[in-house]
Amino acid sequence: MAASDTQRAIDAVWRIESARLIAGLTRMVRDVGLAEELAQESLVAALERWPETGVPENPGAWLMATAKHRAIDLLRRNKRLERKHQEVGQEMEVEQETSAPDLDAAIDDDVGDDLLRLVFISCHPILSTEARVALTLRLLGGLSTEEIARAFLVPEPTIAQRIVRAKRTLAKERVPFEVPRGVDLAARLSSVLEVVYLIFNEGYSATAGDDWMRPALCEDALRLGRILAELVPLEAEVHGLVALMEIQASRSGARLGPAGEPILLLDQNRARWDQVLIRRGLAALERAEALGGARGPYSLQAAIAACHARARTAAETDWARIAALYQELAQISPSPVVELNRAVAVGMAFGPAAGLALADALTSEPSLKRYHLLPSVRGDLLAKLDRLDEARLEFERAASLTRNARERQLLLERAAACAAGPTPSGPP
Repeated sequence: MAASDTQRAIDAVWRIESARLIAGLTRMVRDVGLAEELAQESLVAALERWPETGVPENPGAWLMATAKHRAIDLLRRNKRLERKHQEVGQEMEVEQETSAPDLDAAIDDDVGDDLLRLVFISCHPILSTEARVALTLRLLGGLSTEEIARAFLVPEPTIAQRIVRAKRTLAKERVPFEVPRGVDLAARLSSVLEVVYLIFNEGYSATAGDDWMRPALCEDALRLGRILAELVPLEAEVHGLVALMEIQASRSGARLGPAGEPILLLDQNRARWDQVLIRRGLAALERAEALGGARGPYSLQAAIAACHARARTAAETDWARIAALYQELAQISPSPVVELNRAVAVGMAFGPAAGLALADALTSEPSLKRYHLLPSVRGDLLAKLDRLDEARLEFERAASLTRNARERQLLLERAAACAAGPTPSGPP
């Protein structure tokens, strides 16, 4: 195998196996920072060995066995480690010396539980939102610090600092490597779902930069969501989130024009929507609903996305049902953003005047003062009412507030079009 092929193979193996590797090592050494260092050392060993020997038949197990050996060596050398680390090292050493190595067992033992523990520790609410996102992409997504920084348009040292501080916080607070139980599970699971959806949304509608979308982040979030659904199959909201992401991701190919310009939902060519992802999303939504109980915010948003997915044309969209679903969402998860989305749906279902009344009620909301979608929605509704001068001012204000270059250009184009007549309309 050529050196370049080996390098690509190593990169692929790392992206696939790193989360399981770090999870298994964290169970052994009870320190996520140390576990990642050991995993990285095993990767360095692979980079040195595999170009000469070739990629082993079970690369994940090879990495785990190598990391285990390095953990034993480290625990032997460092006499100042906590007693529990010494005990773990002794147990591992005895196991290694008294039995033949079982590489399959090395990577597969308790892998599901270990991964779930790693998910919960990476998304622990003791960490800031930014730290949870960075640590999750690093430990569970297998992304490098450089890749995370590039994805979020943040300086690499900033991301590195967030990750280091997060690991230190987890160690200092002695956060246990365990799956929360009972009443703690719901709150902790909510934190996990929030992180996964934040990652997806940044990929689906980039908040800043020159690109409207960053598909790699959507793919990372989808992969994390699918893994989580397998690990906790009886949690309806996990399936709801997966359904929401699958259906939204199905539109990705239709959301960009030839030059990378945004195409709004009602203007998209639905033939370009990915039917496989739609079917997966609808199946996940069915699983969420089959588990019963009150619908949570992700399941409700997935139901809204399903209304769009089931409509063969934009004209067939059941906007009245979407408005009702937003009303239900506002009751269990009230927020100005939900109300703004409801205003859009009401405007589509019952006329722009009805939608504008709801949007106007949000203009004094402090949290939306710098939110570009409020003037964007108002501009759309005003344009439909032929109040074009007012609409133009709203689109110009929205353009001044967004940090995304593609979106700014779209909003300026809509502002300019108000002078000639009604603008294209619809949510993105």
